Order: sequence, then C-alpha cells, then structure tokens
Amino acid sequence: MDQISDHSKIEREPLDNSTARPPRRLRWRTAAIGTALIFGLATAYFGLATGRHSQAVALPTPAPAVTVSQPLQRDVDRTVGFLGQFSAVDRVELRAQVGGVLTEIHFKDGQLVHKGDLLFVIDPRPYEIRLAQANAALETALARVALANNQLSRAQSLKKNEFATQETVDQRTSDQDSSQAAVEDAKARIRDAELDLDYSRVRAPFTGRIGARQVSVGSLIAGSRAATSPTTLLATLVSLDPLYLDFDMSESDFLTFSRERARLEGPLANKVLIGLSDETNFTREGTLDFIDNALDRSSGTIHARATVPNADLFLAPGQFARLRVAIAPPAPVFLLPDAAVVLDQSQRLVMTIGGDATVKPKIVTTGDLRGGLRVIRSGLEPGDRVIIDGLVRAMPGAKVSPQDGTIHYDATADGQG
Repeated sequence: MDQISDHSKIEREPLDNSTARPPRRLRWRTAAIGTALIFGLATAYFGLATGRHSQAVALPTPAPAVTVSQPLQRDVDRTVGFLGQFSAVDRVELRAQVGGVLTEIHFKDGQLVHKGDLLFVIDPRPYEIRLAQANAALETALARVALANNQLSRAQSLKKNEFATQETVDQRTSDQDSSQAAVEDAKARIRDAELDLDYSRVRAPFTGRIGARQVSVGSLIAGSRAATSPTTLLATLVSLDPLYLDFDMSESDFLTFSRERARLEGPLANKVLIGLSDETNFTREGTLDFIDNALDRSSGTIHARATVPNADLFLAPGQFARLRVAIAPPAPVFLLPDAAVVLDQSQRLVMTIGGDATVKPKIVTTGDLRGGLRVIRSGLEPGDRVIIDGLVRAMPGAKVSPQDGTIHYDATADGQG
C-alpha cells in the first residue's frame, strides 16, 4: 500500500509543477517591457546629457549688421506738384460764311494743316456772277460821272455868258455828286462780292491739326457772315505748338508762391517741370506765365497756366500731365534714400544710431525726390548717423553693428517725381 501511494505521488508531481510555472507568452511579454523601459531610460539620460552639453557650448547671438551714413546736404528749391491738362492756344470751329453746295474737300481727317491751306470749296459760281454784276454797275456809275462832269462844265460856261442860271449850275453839281456816290456804292458792292467769293473757299486760319469733317461733298451749306444766323459746322481746328497746361493752385500754395515771388525781381516767368502719365521722370519744361485774378470761392483754388513748347507735336490738347512748380528759392536740406524713411501711421521716421550702437527713431518732415533721394526738410542734424540699409534688422532700442555707407546723388534722375 505504501509503495503504491509513493508511486502515485511521484507521478503527480510533474503535473503540479507544470501548472505553477508561468506560460511562455507571458514570459516573453515581461522581457519585452523590461527591455523597452531600460532603452527609454537610457535615451532620456543621454538626451539630457547632450542638451546640457549644448547649453554649455552655445555662443551669444551677434548684433545684426546695418549700413549707416550721415545725410547728404544740398541746396534745393521748394516745389509743389499739381495735375494739369493740356489745351490748345488757338481753337476754332470752321463754319461757312456763305451758303451753297459743297463741291471740294482738300484734307484728310486728322491731318496737320498749315496756315492758308485750302480746306473746303463751296460752289463759287453764284458769287462770281454777283461780282460780275457789281463790276458792270461800277462801269455804269463811271459813265454817269463822266456825263455829269460834262454837263456841269457846260452849265458853268453858260453861266459866265449869262445864258444859264445859277439854278442850272447847282442842278448839274448835284448830278455830279450823285453819280460820284454811285461810283463809290458800286465799288463797295464789288468788294462785297469779292468777299463772298473769297469765303466760298474755306482756308486754315492757322497751323494745327484738323478734326473729322462734319460734311460731305454735295452737302447744302448754310452760311452767313452775321453771327446771329445759323451756319453749318464744317470741322474743328486746333493749334499744337505751343500748348497751354492748365492747373489749379490751392490757396495755401498760392500764398506761399506770392510771398516768395514778392521778394524776387522781374516779371512772372517761372520754369515748371512736366511729366506725362506714363513717365516716371519730368522730361519736359514749360513757363508759368499766367495766374488768374481771383480765387474760385467754391473750390478755394486759383487757376494757373503754363505754356509748353511742343515742337515734336507729340502732345495733344486734352492730355493730362504732372507738373512741379517752384514756389520758393533754393534752401539747404538733407537728402536720404527713399527706402531709409519709414511710414508710421501719419508720421515719417528714420532710424539713427547712437554712440552706444543703439537704434533711435527720429520723426522727420519730408519733401519730394531730388536726384533719386528723398528731401528731408526737418528732424535731422548734420551729424546724425542714419540707417540706409538693413532696416528690417533694426528695432528701436536694439543693439546693432553699424557699417559705414555712402549716399549717391544721381543728377540724371533730378526730374523724378
């Protein structure tokens, strides 16, 4: 019995040991988690050590480099810009002064014509007939004058021999005067007929460019020398050289202009610079030769006008242009590159460098462009060192590394606006 029990006990022991040992999958999972934990701790340790090493060897950030220069000084006049419009010095509507059928047109629409050129011909035959009638009337009047002279001579002779009375002499004298008056009337009618015949040929009153014709050959033209009678518009002619450039000046600009011009001697003859709408520079010049005698009460402006040469006939009436008028004599100002001026809301600033290389902004008053540079009228001192390049790296109050630069004045760009 005991042997059997012991044998059974020995056979059950392996079964009990297998149930107490963990499964193989659980053992592998435990080993993997342990390995990952050890790897994570090692990575964190080496990362922390590397970060501390980087912080230990990091260098301080250098100050940003900027280019600085003292402002350029020059004497420039004070100018004001305006927008003007060209107009013709002479402009005329060609209208017929005699009526009739239009028989000839001697130009092409838009052609440049010269003074005295034949443009239109109205049928001249009726006026040639009138002229012939006036000449015949003159011949008749001259014959009557000759007869009256002879009759007066005979009456005076008879009066001396007392064969005629004084009344007869007076009558012959009156006949002579009447016939002489008829001669003068006939001559006037001839001139009138000649004038009508001349008006049947319409000629250019001045040199210029003619517009589109408003009539065709064969049209019946209504014409009259009286301004109250209706007439036919034939075409429009405008002069091209020179042209007027009309613009309006504000009251403040006009006051400044007047005060400065009162100090100068000589008549009003001021040079203006002119630039067309597609030009960046002021490529033309004109002369300011007229300012109106009263301000417009509704707009508070006064009309002014410059005369502009147009020898190349490039300009046309009606075009718009920018112009710059000098309203004060030359005065010393500072000049800076336009990129060195910063717009801060309604103020304009420039960035200067102090003795400790610290950026300090300064408020300035600017003018127009001269020689490709912006005019600085106030806010700077001659010794100021202004940042002219690298503004994006210059913050007010920050330290910078200034490098000396040079400002160049471009005389060829002195007409830029």
